[in-house]
Amino acid sequence: MNEFVHLHLHSEYSLLDGACRIEDIPKRAKECGHHAVALTDHGVMYGAIAFYKACRKAGIKPIVGCEVYVAPGSRFEKGPQNGTRTGHHLVLLCRNMTGYRNLMYLVSHGFTEGFYAKPRVDMELLRTHSEGLIALSACLAGRIPQQLLGGNFEGAQQTARELSAVFGEGNFYIEIQDHGILDQKQVLPELVRLAKECQLPLVATNDCHYLHRDEAQTQAILTCIQTNTNINDGRPLGFETDEFYYKTTAEMQALFSAYPEALENTVKIADQCELELEFSTVHLPHYPTPSGMTSAEYLRMLTLKGWEERVRQGMIGYGCG
Repeated sequence: MNEFVHLHLHSEYSLLDGACRIEDIPKRAKECGHHAVALTDHGVMYGAIAFYKACRKAGIKPIVGCEVYVAPGSRFEKGPQNGTRTGHHLVLLCRNMTGYRNLMYLVSHGFTEGFYAKPRVDMELLRTHSEGLIALSACLAGRIPQQLLGGNFEGAQQTARELSAVFGEGNFYIEIQDHGILDQKQVLPELVRLAKECQLPLVATNDCHYLHRDEAQTQAILTCIQTNTNINDGRPLGFETDEFYYKTTAEMQALFSAYPEALENTVKIADQCELELEFSTVHLPHYPTPSGMTSAEYLRMLTLKGWEERVRQGMIGYGCG
């Protein structure tokens, strides 16, 4: 294999966390000889369109995604659940327009219904809006790595099978990473064992938060601002090393030489993602109207009705003076 695709990357739209600038992402991909790259900001899709356009302009295939927060219980329950305030991480990638619409639905409802510290979805939402999406088990903050770190292999198996059933055969991957962090080295063989026993594919990622190694300190300062900590006290928890950068294919091959299929699967996933966005037409949502009325007529009627009601209540006066 002579190619690799980054499927886990955070731009500046992962606020005070990611330091990969949208316009520079496709440039870095081209430097590394990559034909595609994904954007998976934390809980949001703020940068999706700018990313899509920048990649298309540079001749790089854009893979639109998001690293969502999944509440352990219901998204409607506000408060810490099972020891986590924000929920567990899960990476979602759009295979097609259906997946894009579903991801927008999930992210939007994460804010409007599930927000507690972070925008959170839950298993109920994932079950009903998984079509067209590919899921990766995420970083150490994912539910499966957390269960494995806690010694709960059976629980991790159950979670893996549940997520595999939700997204469908071939659409859920066990994600492996190595940034030189002790917990990752501890959990890696368990993730590989889990994938084998559950007959699930592996995929190798680097949790890219900046594009070059020498930008690690800049990203660390951003995270310190977010967490209200001082850089002089050491690197923020989870970013202790300088390895969270956009690595070359050769660097990823060196890290995961024992798992070539996990590298090959990055290209396989990229090839399956064929999202085409069209910008020449204005797409407005369909709004139900009374029989016989157009949307414009109904809007005018509601506007006049609202105006008259406010005048009646004395909220609005006639004239300019």
